[in-house]
Amino acid sequence: MQLSFSNLTFPHRTPAKTDRMRSHLVLVGLFSLCSLSFSQDCTPEVLENVDFPGADITFLFSPDVRHCQLLCTQHPSCLFFTFLRADWTRDNRNFHCLLKSSPSGRPSQQTPLQGATSGFSLKFCPRESKPCLSEVYQNVDFLGADYRSLFTADFEECQRACTQDPLCQFFTFLNEDFTSATIRFKCHLKVSLTVPRPAVIERKAGVISGFSTTIQTSEFFEPACQGKLFPSTEIPGNDFLALPAASPEHCLALCSAHPLCSFFSYASNNFNCSLKNNVNTITINSNERITSGIPARFCQLDNSWVKVTFEGVDFLGSDVRAEQMDDADTCQRTCTDDRNCEFYTFTTERFPDQAFRLRCFLKRDITLPAPPRVNKLNNVVSGFSLRSCVI
Repeated sequence: MQLSFSNLTFPHRTPAKTDRMRSHLVLVGLFSLCSLSFSQDCTPEVLENVDFPGADITFLFSPDVRHCQLLCTQHPSCLFFTFLRADWTRDNRNFHCLLKSSPSGRPSQQTPLQGATSGFSLKFCPRESKPCLSEVYQNVDFLGADYRSLFTADFEECQRACTQDPLCQFFTFLNEDFTSATIRFKCHLKVSLTVPRPAVIERKAGVISGFSTTIQTSEFFEPACQGKLFPSTEIPGNDFLALPAASPEHCLALCSAHPLCSFFSYASNNFNCSLKNNVNTITINSNERITSGIPARFCQLDNSWVKVTFEGVDFLGSDVRAEQMDDADTCQRTCTDDRNCEFYTFTTERFPDQAFRLRCFLKRDITLPAPPRVNKLNNVVSGFSLRSCVI
């Protein structure tokens, strides 16, 4: 469960039950945040054939234990994990990365379990900001997230194609022994968004939100560019993905990071960023409530929008920790200086709940390239772009 102290809502409950539940969750949330101070140990080692039972937050797909550990590190609440490897046989949950947390910051027990590997978050370890994911995976399919395919001689050439394409995050290659002869040697380039974004954005009195000013939303290219925005303009239809965004410029960065995004429309009343795909035509209508735009490609996107603060806007959930602070500027500097923080919400003296005024809630999103699903499949090879690797 993700707890956002800046906006606690409990639908479909009576007032009495809501108050009791609110008090309980606030105490649990504070206990969880305080527990981080008791678990700031760097424990990079993993335990083979060991399970940390229970305490699950969620699960994500991952091709190996190192990638799973990095997912846990980037998840705002995850403190430890259990990964079910390719040789897991009890059920069909191979490649499940089970993210976990507890008030103590440690698992309550460890039990032997064949096919499982467990370990801890690296939140408190020295680490690289963009890790090199150089491993390739034989007979493993990264299912979904395709945006382009081509034929290549081997998986090495497929990985080079992914590395050279600034929008490719990972790939799957079908080798010469693949079952269907007509698609052998096919290289599927795939994408996952690596631009940080809050899970939910809402208007709320007494809060100020913003981003870490160190966020980089695009690969480095010359020259610098700003993209193209059309104020008071709507581009109807052709939607393929809707995401929350704090501003039109944030929406532009999200569109620019997705290879299928031809253009976008942003609604400021509900913070909805609609990514659209149509490579043939574009229709533009007048609409005072909408800002639309065209993405930037192959350039260093202007990131000045990350320095903007949003008064009366709440970034819900994704809390890493909370601290008492005097003002929003200090909160932004604290987020910028903390490598685990990507965005924040600060509660001012006008925040309705007096007990939570002048709090800085530091938050983050998972931006590690991550396939939406990982499966066993004979005669395929999968892997990641090597752009972050020193070659």
